[in-house]
Amino acid sequence: MTAEHAELAARAAATHVVVIGGGIGGLIAARECAKVGMQVTLLEGSDALGGSIRAAELDGVRVDAGAESFATRGGHVRALLDELGLSDRVEAPAAGGAWLAGIPGVGAAPLPVGGILGIPANPFQEDVRRVIGWSGAWRAYLDRVRPPLTIGHQHSLGRLVASRMGRKVRDRLVAPVTTGVYSASPEDVDVDIAAPGLNAALTRVGSLTGAVQALRDESAARASQNPGTAAKAPGAAVEGIVGGMTVLVDALEADLVRLGAVVRTRTRALSVSDTGGSWRLETETARDAVPGADPEANDPAPPDATPPVDELVADALIVATDEAAARRLLDAAVPKLRESAAEADAPEIEIVTLLLDARVLDTAPRGTGVLTVPGSHTAKALTHSTAKWRWLREAAGDRHLVRVSFGAQGEAPATAALDDEAAAQLALAEASALLGVPLPGSALLASHRSRYVQSQPASIIGAGERRTSARAAVQAVAGLAAVGAWLSGTGLAQVIPDARDEADRLRRTLIWE
Repeated sequence: MTAEHAELAARAAATHVVVIGGGIGGLIAARECAKVGMQVTLLEGSDALGGSIRAAELDGVRVDAGAESFATRGGHVRALLDELGLSDRVEAPAAGGAWLAGIPGVGAAPLPVGGILGIPANPFQEDVRRVIGWSGAWRAYLDRVRPPLTIGHQHSLGRLVASRMGRKVRDRLVAPVTTGVYSASPEDVDVDIAAPGLNAALTRVGSLTGAVQALRDESAARASQNPGTAAKAPGAAVEGIVGGMTVLVDALEADLVRLGAVVRTRTRALSVSDTGGSWRLETETARDAVPGADPEANDPAPPDATPPVDELVADALIVATDEAAARRLLDAAVPKLRESAAEADAPEIEIVTLLLDARVLDTAPRGTGVLTVPGSHTAKALTHSTAKWRWLREAAGDRHLVRVSFGAQGEAPATAALDDEAAAQLALAEASALLGVPLPGSALLASHRSRYVQSQPASIIGAGERRTSARAAVQAVAGLAAVGAWLSGTGLAQVIPDARDEADRLRRTLIWE
């Protein structure tokens, strides 16, 4: 080791970084700092790490109760799994395909193949015409003959599709996809972010259907040059992890401990202050979560006792909470953060997972899941998990697992005011309607309800500018970084590389500059 390297290693070892928030963004940022020898303390207010990645157990079957898969784009998640020795746990979903439900005059039909975000390359394709009808197909065909006056300049996906191909394509094909995937109306989705290259192809080809076909051809050409890669539409490819997504969380926690980091759950950061060269934090730890505490002590604290407030001092701070908590914690330290508008109407999502004894589902009557036409059902989507994931089918035996999702941007979940039993019954009724088979109450063996606030995806119009402003305000303060879906956009494929980049920026300023 050279003298320079020894000095850098000593500087890293003397630097204490506190990470507030134990979601994936916080875990990645903490790991990046610990990898170079920094002292790292990670604080998580709840009793489990992972954030929106969480698990539940239904009659002995462990299932994902939050995120169940990851997007393969960019290869960032797969690279992380390789680093952690989890490559052999990666599983592709079954090829059963999804359905659409709530189609006026039709009911349900398979989701057409060969499109991008629901936009078809050929409106007369049989599975497309089944959804939009002959009148919708002929209206969509006008896209081929319309003058390309403003082609390539539309930001709103919904407006672009409606103006070029008509409302039936927008409402019956595109809206179910954007609501199910992004929890957002197609009117609010930015074309350039959700479907990179579509506007450019539209300008080049002269029609929206032609642009979709051009992008799919380009994707197929890339796949032919890399035989091990399947051709997929932008944003369409996902994979899962055998055992559930919490396998990734557990592996990250184990790696942090191996690297010498301190991980404290059930510890909330009450306040942070920049003292000029260091950060001072007030924290509150649940009494029975304090290391070394004896839960069977003769003088246990009364249930309503106020947890003790502790103080931490750090050289640097990484805030990895949701947006509301981050803004509250940083309000005094980063006053310029107030200049960037807070996220509006972040959708509240509820997922009700059902374990069913229903042999009628053995044939996967609606493929791997169902998306709904907005306004047609109280649920926005359904995943037939045991049809989608082989590992889960094997774990469940002859039973079935179904996830029913409620809530979208500007629309509270239909389950919000219900107790758990009523929510499960509503989910069962919705599952029966969406899957097109009878599911009596006696089929329900167990259920689990999970609720979370979803950050707006990066594809929402205006999100990029708002996040750039917030990120600039944070980065202007020495020794501070912020990570998470509210800054990177939703999904591990965006959160992971963003957290790595921010942690790298911070550690460079602390050690190398």
